[in-house]
Amino acid sequence: MQDSLLTYLKSVTIINIMQNKISIKDIAKITATSITTVSFVINGKAREKNISEEVIKRVEKKVEELGYKPNAFARGLRTGKSKIIGFLVDDISKPFFSRIATSIDQMASLYGYKIIFSSLGHDRNRAKEIFQIFKERQVDGYIIAITAGIEEEIKTLIGVDTPVVFFDRFHPDFEGDFVLSDNYTATKDATNHLLKNGFCNIAFITIESEEQQLIDRLNGYCDAISEVEKQKQVLKLTYNDGQNPTKLIKGFLMKNQSIDAVIFATNYLTMDGLQLLKTRDKEVILNRAVLSFDDFELLSFLTPTVTAVEQPIDGIAENIITLLMKKLQHHGQAGSLQHKTIVIPAKLNVRQSTVPRN
Repeated sequence: MQDSLLTYLKSVTIINIMQNKISIKDIAKITATSITTVSFVINGKAREKNISEEVIKRVEKKVEELGYKPNAFARGLRTGKSKIIGFLVDDISKPFFSRIATSIDQMASLYGYKIIFSSLGHDRNRAKEIFQIFKERQVDGYIIAITAGIEEEIKTLIGVDTPVVFFDRFHPDFEGDFVLSDNYTATKDATNHLLKNGFCNIAFITIESEEQQLIDRLNGYCDAISEVEKQKQVLKLTYNDGQNPTKLIKGFLMKNQSIDAVIFATNYLTMDGLQLLKTRDKEVILNRAVLSFDDFELLSFLTPTVTAVEQPIDGIAENIITLLMKKLQHHGQAGSLQHKTIVIPAKLNVRQSTVPRN
């Protein structure tokens, strides 16, 4: 009679639990164990705590049957780690950032970490709101591409003791680990590729920016041109509201008819330039060699296919995760790890758009 009643009560408990969110307390009640015991089993510490195999199997079976998922926030309060990493860039929809995000997400999962992705933009109020969310989630560390205009907010977010790895954009005012592409050498090599193929009047289209990676790309172009004593031709766009970058690129190229090759400093600038292919003025771009900094899939499907600098996505992601995991492992220990700056070579994918012209 007592056994039947116990069985009935357990079944009623299970029905009630299935209608609500399952907790460790519920698992303990069903398995006739303590909350502590269930916690040890879930966290893989049961055997070191000398809990019997029979109890371990009983708890594991119910955890599987009920589909129990540990609450990450509650677990973070107990362990001091949320197993969450914050990923912060200005616009995650940009091809470079989205590809980095995908690679990092896959690698972080191997260490049991989840990633919260966010686009900061350049709005300080929005950035502050996003930062508050990250603080409330008690993330363990950050992966950040420093966004121009909100540097002080980022400094406030990470404080002085937060594990963080910066990537893509170097900033001298930030102390920490940086993982970067070799923007200078890649652009210089790309410019020399055009010079070697007989192009003499090479233009460089970039944006008005103080971000170091764009400065390095411009300097790589300028130095290559200076070494052969050619004329530098640079267009800097500001991307103000109401500005039509494609129209400005068209005007620049039509005004400077001697230009025989164009290097676009970013993939979104490349897209702005290639928009001319959809207009009656497509010859403005077709009659010139085109080279893009940052490769993306579309460039290999166009006619002609477009030569591009390919940043080492997997290499960047792997180094970011390796550095951050080391920082998380040693976080709080005396004698913190020395900061590192890792610069990774990029690759030039040569295609039809830069072949020598007759």
